[in-house]
Amino acid sequence: MVDQEVSVQTPQIMPIDVTGVVTVIMGSLIILIPIAGITLRFAIKPIAEAMAKIREGQRADREMALLQQRLDLLEQHLGGMESELHRVREVQEFHAGLKAPEE
Repeated sequence: MVDQEVSVQTPQIMPIDVTGVVTVIMGSLIILIPIAGITLRFAIKPIAEAMAKIREGQRADREMALLQQRLDLLEQHLGGMESELHRVREVQEFHAGLKAPEE
């Protein structure tokens, strides 16, 4: 067997113009950032509106629960006042019966 020299050639690296690459990237970003912003605005708008409706619904539910509690308390208060009025009437009738001359 004959020894053969295998020559491995490394690929040559071409010099990079950093200024040119940065210029192209910045130029592309100047156009792409506003486009991405407008796209995101239209994509996020329905999501934000849905979240706002959910919050409104939760707020309405809380307000309804608070109003129901207030109504329950008012009903209890009214019931207490009715029972007090009934007792006052009984006392007045009792006093009227005491003051009335016996026949």
